[in-house]
Amino acid sequence: MNIQALRNETAGCHDKIFLNSAGSSLMPDVVVKKMINYLHDEQMQGGYYLADQYETEKETLNTEVAKLINCREENIAFAESATQAYSKALSSIPFNEGDVIVTSENDYVSNQLSFLSLAKRFGVKVKRCRHLSNGDIDLEDIQKLINEKPILVAITHIPTNSGLVQQVAEIGKMCKNMDVLYLVDACQSLGQMCVDVQELQCDFLTATGRKFLRGPRGTGFLFVSDKVLRMGLHPLFFDQYGANWSADNEFDILPSAKRFENWEKNYATLLGLKEAIGYINAIGIVNIQERNMELQQYFRSCLAEVKNILVRDEGSKLCNIITITKTDNSIAEIKTVMDLHNVHYSISGNNGAVIDFKKKKIEAVVRFSPHYFNTKEELERVTDLLCSL
Repeated sequence: MNIQALRNETAGCHDKIFLNSAGSSLMPDVVVKKMINYLHDEQMQGGYYLADQYETEKETLNTEVAKLINCREENIAFAESATQAYSKALSSIPFNEGDVIVTSENDYVSNQLSFLSLAKRFGVKVKRCRHLSNGDIDLEDIQKLINEKPILVAITHIPTNSGLVQQVAEIGKMCKNMDVLYLVDACQSLGQMCVDVQELQCDFLTATGRKFLRGPRGTGFLFVSDKVLRMGLHPLFFDQYGANWSADNEFDILPSAKRFENWEKNYATLLGLKEAIGYINAIGIVNIQERNMELQQYFRSCLAEVKNILVRDEGSKLCNIITITKTDNSIAEIKTVMDLHNVHYSISGNNGAVIDFKKKKIEAVVRFSPHYFNTKEELERVTDLLCSL
């Protein structure tokens, strides 16, 4: 990887230290150029006409996604966000009172809210597996829960509030053996590490374009397994794109995952997402994973030497989300110095990690998320700033 060349293709990384790819990353120049050109053409020709002209190129988005996650193009449906994709997946499952959803304490907040809403409306039971003292999921405990044949197991690969990487592949094997539906939230893992749906053996997988994939906001997608398609599952609400109105009181669902996709789309951002994922595929996700592992390990080693700073991530496997507080659990001074020196970061509060932060006895963390285009020199600079507190 030619890091300088990649930085030259990323206009946003030259005037700041950008460490917020877990929030919304910097788009490569080619992504922005594609969207601007499309919008200009749409201004001149109108949306319907232009969409028809780009029909072939739009289909290459499926090709790029399928290559990235190792599936067929027919298994992909696009959405305006990962949460919309997640909701579509959940709505396809015929929940009844007493059905059980198995999840983790570290699942993403929007997912947890969806589970609780299902519990209130349909009487679904939500069971969270235990975690080990190091933060990992207790695989023996979740195996027991899966043996009870829940209607769904839903696990977030990487929580938004910490660098923990959860054991989604091991859990996938358990679900496969027990023929239990399995939903993986891969929003924070796709783009920073290898994610293979065949290895995970998941039935659904959701992703957003704006994070480590380096695509535009307002984009996401849903992977739907062949098993789900054969079962005939479909979202509760769909439109003319996902089904055909075949008779007065009948409809026929599309055979592919497109049944989960809406007709109305922002074609400019979808083409931007196509460029972003194509950019990753050209570099090679294996190369990106190796580079990211090197960066996060180096940054963590630097932070470990900083007096009065605590790294709050737990787990036997960690990633490019690094969360910190001061030793007194405060973050105000960290925020002040980062803002003063134009370092971009995020704050994760306890409203997004109620159980995890309660255990850690903290209210919030500063979250850094370097990506492959960052340099060790940038990480050293941030470390020096923290040393000055």
